[in-house]
Order: sequence, then C-alpha cells, then structure tokens
Amino acid sequence: MACANAPWSEENLSCSICLDVFSSPVSTPCGHNFCRTCITKYWDEQVKYKCPVCNELFNTRPDLRVNILFSEMVDRFGPSVRVKEQPFVEPAEVPCDVCTGTQLKAVKSCLVCFTSYCQTHLEPHQRVARLQKHRLVEPMDRLEDRMCMKHDRLLELFCQTEQVCVCQYCTETDHKSHPVVSLKEEYEVKTAQLGKIEADVQQMIQERQKNIQEIKDTAKRNKADADREIAHGVQVLTALMHCIEKCQEDLNQMVKERLKSTEKQAEGLIKDLEQEIEDLTNRSSEVKQLSHTKDHLHFLQAFRSLKDPPHTRDWTTVEVRPPSYIGTLRRSLDQLEETLNMEMKKLRDAELKRVQQYEVDVTLDPDTALPSLILSEDGKQVHHGDVVKKLPGNPKRFTLRKYVLTRQSFSSGRFYFEVQVKDKTAWCVGVARESIHRIGEIIETPETGYWILYYGKGVLVFNDAPDVHLPLRAELQKVGVFVDYDEGLVSFYDVDARVHIYSATGCSFSEPLYPFLSPCLHEEGTNSASLIISPVNQKD
Repeated sequence: MACANAPWSEENLSCSICLDVFSSPVSTPCGHNFCRTCITKYWDEQVKYKCPVCNELFNTRPDLRVNILFSEMVDRFGPSVRVKEQPFVEPAEVPCDVCTGTQLKAVKSCLVCFTSYCQTHLEPHQRVARLQKHRLVEPMDRLEDRMCMKHDRLLELFCQTEQVCVCQYCTETDHKSHPVVSLKEEYEVKTAQLGKIEADVQQMIQERQKNIQEIKDTAKRNKADADREIAHGVQVLTALMHCIEKCQEDLNQMVKERLKSTEKQAEGLIKDLEQEIEDLTNRSSEVKQLSHTKDHLHFLQAFRSLKDPPHTRDWTTVEVRPPSYIGTLRRSLDQLEETLNMEMKKLRDAELKRVQQYEVDVTLDPDTALPSLILSEDGKQVHHGDVVKKLPGNPKRFTLRKYVLTRQSFSSGRFYFEVQVKDKTAWCVGVARESIHRIGEIIETPETGYWILYYGKGVLVFNDAPDVHLPLRAELQKVGVFVDYDEGLVSFYDVDARVHIYSATGCSFSEPLYPFLSPCLHEEGTNSASLIISPVNQKD
C-alpha cells in the first residue's frame, strides 16, 4: 500500500490528453494511461490507432480496461492535484492538436507526427529517445499543407522557374537545374510586387469610378438634351397650334363678315318690299272704298289721284347674291404654310448645326484610289485625270471604279464631313464598309456595303435596290454626310441651302466605315473640277 506522503507529482495523476486529473483511467497496450473518455474520443477522430504519448501503432483498436491501481490513487490523491497552469489558445495562435475540450496554445509542431503540441503533450518528445529524433519547429497551422506531397518534407524553398514551393529533396530531383530561393526571400519579392498589384487594382478601381461618373454625367447631359428637345418641340408646336387657331379665327371672322353683309342686304330689301306692300295695300283699300262711291263728282275727283300707281322698284333685276368663299380657306392655308416654312427653315438650320458638331478631319488614302485619280498633296481633293498611273498592286485599291476612301475609319459614335461638289456634272459621296469589293465591276447598295449619294445628268439618287430618286431644289454646291454608327443612320444635307436631302435608317453596321468619294469620269474637259473635303463653316 502506498504511503500517504508518497511523492506523487501532478503529471503522475494527470491525463496527457485533457491535462486534468484522471477520470476512469484506462491503460493502452504500451502502458500509458488516459481518461476513458479522452482516449475514446481521440481514437474516434483518427484513421490509425496510436498512442498519443509514444505514437505506437496498434493493428486493431485496443480493448481498454480500467486501471484499478490508478483509480484508487486518483480517488485518494486526486483532489489535491492541480494541473499546472498553461496559456489557452488565442484566435490567431496555433492550438494543440491533442487537447480535448478547452484547447491550449501549442509550443511546438512535429514535422514527423504532423501534430502541434502544448507544453504538456510535448513532454514525450522531450523524454522518449525515439521521439527525441523527431524534428520540432515553431508552431505551424495546417501542417499537411506545408509538407511536400512527394517527399514528405517541409516546403521551405521556392522554385523561381515553375513558381512553386518545394522541399530540399525537390531541388536535387525535379527542380535540380532550377534557381531556388528561401521562402522568406521570395516572400519579400512578392510582397513588393503585392504593393504594385494593389496600386494597379486601386488605379483600376479609380478608372472605373471615373467611368461611372462619366456615364452618370453623360446620362445627365442626355436627360438635359431630351428636356431641351421636348421644351423646344412644345414651343414650336404650341406656336403652330396658335397659328392654326388664329387662321381658324380669321377664317371664321371673314366668313361671318361676308355672311353678315349678305344678311344686311337681304334685310334691307325685305324692308323695302314690305314698305311697298304696305303702300300697295293702302292703295288697294282706297280703290275698294272708291268703288262703292255713287257720287259721280267725288268719284271722278278721287280717281284722278288713284290712276297713277305708287312708286315701286323694279324687282326683276334685284337679287340677293350668296357671298363668295372661293380662295378664303386657301389664303388662310397659304398663310399657315408660310409660317410652317419659316419654322421648318429654323428646324433644318438647327439640325444641320447639331450634326456639324460631329465634324471629323479626314484625308484621302492614295493606296485605295484608282490609278487614274489624282489626289492633292494634303489629301483633301481628288479629280479624274487623263493618264493611268502605274502603281504597285494593293488589295485596298479599286481596280476599275473611280473611287477613293479616306485613311480614317470609324467603328462607333457619330461623325460628319462635308464635300464641295461645285462645278461638277457627276459625283458620288457617302460611306462604305471596310470589307467592300474593290476589284472589277461593283454594285453600290447598302446590301453590298455602300451608302452613297449619286448625281449625274441632272438626276440625284440614293443608290439602293431600287434607287431612291430625290428632288433637286437648286444646284448643289456642298454636301454634308452625317453617320450615327450606333443608331444605324446615314444622312445627307445640302449645306448651303441648309436642307436635309435624304436619310438611310435602320442600317446595320458591324465593321469600320470609311468616308467615300468618287469624282466620276472626266472626259473632253467636262466634269474636270475636283471634289474637295471642306472644313465646316457653321453659320450663326
């Protein structure tokens, strides 16, 4: 029987798993003791059954039996035993993998056991000779992730060729000829790069925030433009409605005045007729009265005054003519048309000014021009010459048609340019897509990639299938071409007359568009003038 004052230490009666006094102590085949609950839970979480102290492996899960001697000693000395205080694990620290219940802070990690230990659970590695050979390092979390899967060694180097972490054995095999550095050295390099990456990310964030603000500003401007357009439309249409109302009032007043004049005439004639009827009725009464007189003297004296009829009007030539309204409505509509024309002129002028704001500076590309075309040095003028130049082959060049494109192309947004066509008897102006055919005969329609206005023999047409014939108000001097790529719109304007000529709508653009010019044939001195790309001169 043990003596009451036997020198039992805290470690003698403490479970190495829970670090508390044994509770129902059991022994493993290797002779170590644990709480039944602690060792049972420990093995429930393991794939292989081993001793938490000496790491001895068991083929099968041992059948645990209560250690009677330890139970008696715990009952006798347990209440006076206290576990040595150790620090509990904090959120950012590595916990002990062996502790159950409340986990303590790990003080070392074993690269052989792949386990982190607190001071108490580390004791076997400091005492047992076989365990003392294990490599202990400062506490590390997720030890399995830090080990080389091929060599079961710590990943402590970095391969700069393949940009992966490697172990020492890797540098002697698969990465033998690759430059390697320590993780710390590569960490410092990558940390420096991280700063640049962060700066780049912040710059990208700022650029996108700027884009957001630009989009918001654009949306705000669009709303302001829409509000102005609505307000202007309301103003114009209100003025037109007032004009129509005034025309209606003037028409009503004119018709009513003419009707009133006719009615007054009729009333006057009726009054005259009624007066004559009254006079004749009186005369009739006198005649009847006289007819009853038997006094010969009185009859004859009275008869002398009755033989002359009362003064009356010759009504056979009198008529009430209905008022004439011929031309009344027409004159009112003429006045309205004049007002409408004035408003339309203002609108056309405003529309042209608006599209002229999208002017682009374009120059002709000699690599696309037919060899018989002559371009000015500044690339702004073109006319057809008498000599066909010998030029090197170029897939961009037109081989038969007298066409030329500009150097500049447009794949989005809006653009506008003006071409002077003065003194020419034939010409073509417009835009063409990049993939148009340029060899041999060409059919110029929107379907083949051409949106062009053609003038020749006094006829103005938009090339389509079929052609769209357009009215000529006067001789064209300068043509403006406006394209809204995103809206699928191509519009042509008579710049000097400030008149819209034609618009192709619903166009589908999916590739770059080039401004297009053709001076057409120069023959025997006719049509020799140049087409000239002119700068926009907005009128006040």
